[in-house]
Amino acid sequence: MTIEFESPKPINNMRYMLQTVADNMMRPVSREMDENEHAIPYGYIEFMHTAMRSTGAGSLAPQEKKKEEDPNKPKHPPIGYQSLASMLEMLSWGDVGMYLITPGGGLGAAAVQAAGTPEQKAKFLARFADEKPTFAAMCMTEPQAGSDTSAIRATAILDEKTNEWVLNGEKIFVTAGHKSFVPDEQFGKGFIVVWATIDPTAGRAGMRAFVVEAGTPGVKVTKLEHKMGIRVSDTASIVLQDARVPFDALLGSPTVEKTTTGFKGAMATFDATRPLVAATGVGVARAALEEVKKMLEEQGVTIRYGLPRQKLTAIERDIVDMEIMLKSTWLMVLKAVWMADNQKSNALESSMSKVKAGDIVTKITQKAVEIMGPLGYSREYLLEKWFRDAKITDIYEGTGQINRLVVARQILGYSGAELR
Repeated sequence: MTIEFESPKPINNMRYMLQTVADNMMRPVSREMDENEHAIPYGYIEFMHTAMRSTGAGSLAPQEKKKEEDPNKPKHPPIGYQSLASMLEMLSWGDVGMYLITPGGGLGAAAVQAAGTPEQKAKFLARFADEKPTFAAMCMTEPQAGSDTSAIRATAILDEKTNEWVLNGEKIFVTAGHKSFVPDEQFGKGFIVVWATIDPTAGRAGMRAFVVEAGTPGVKVTKLEHKMGIRVSDTASIVLQDARVPFDALLGSPTVEKTTTGFKGAMATFDATRPLVAATGVGVARAALEEVKKMLEEQGVTIRYGLPRQKLTAIERDIVDMEIMLKSTWLMVLKAVWMADNQKSNALESSMSKVKAGDIVTKITQKAVEIMGPLGYSREYLLEKWFRDAKITDIYEGTGQINRLVVARQILGYSGAELR
């Protein structure tokens, strides 16, 4: 039996194209975008939208599998999530903040993909291949409900007279919330996916996701966060006050059951997206590591691979350790997304890759700044920016602490209550 570690040809071709994008459209403006927080690089957004349409990508969420037209045509292994991981790693190597404003569905589309009906998927996911760039966002976090989703207080009450859901609540830290909800004539009609309860007494069994179209009355973006890193990405606070959405805007069943099967099914989207977030951290870490090696080489310092560890200098050992951390984490990401592509349960591997990426990207970027000293701390170079961009990998899409609890539950078989 032969195990191949080479990436599939379609992924290699895609990475070659994205390398050009990262080199020519992201790196040259990376500092400018960081300095001018929340500026919208329309040129980059339009280019990436056109590129994704031409390659059939359209959305940053994998689409439904198409039936083979020719039964005799050789079947290829699924590589949807693997392609996404490679795409996001390369774009994040260019600039992770700019990746986060790349048009596509992101978590919003992923929620529709995970919990929507075939009709809802056709309606909402198809628009990411439209002529105009389109965005979608996930609204889950609330002022009193971060990692503990059972504490969500946003409500959705059915108005039986109009057959509409009436939504009330506040959501914070919504990535791409402004671009997804506030109408812009240069963008297509986006949407946000709002998590709310249809029965506050039912706990997680009452939690449901609702698609709220851009510009819906009663919904307002109240704030854009000023952040340490990923500054070009808009992170919004959104208030819903008697916002009405159609009955079929609810993803999944409107029936409250005694089990949390429906909620867990929708939450399974994170098992697929957490390795993708890990991939973005790997991209940032690789950028910092490669830059440090380049700067050292310019100063006449080369890494002598192959020597016993005790014969290496302290800097050489640091670089080797950074490379080990980077490559081992990338292998964990690949395993997790391979399992997602092949519809294998990957809750353990997903959280492990997310924990590992959040850890190593912080360590690698910090060590990069440390090795280069004043040059690493200077705004003349991007090392300090990558250090600031790195930490968010350990925080969003489930904090490192929460994902460690998920890993513990999977390995030890403990319940959430037993690990409190």
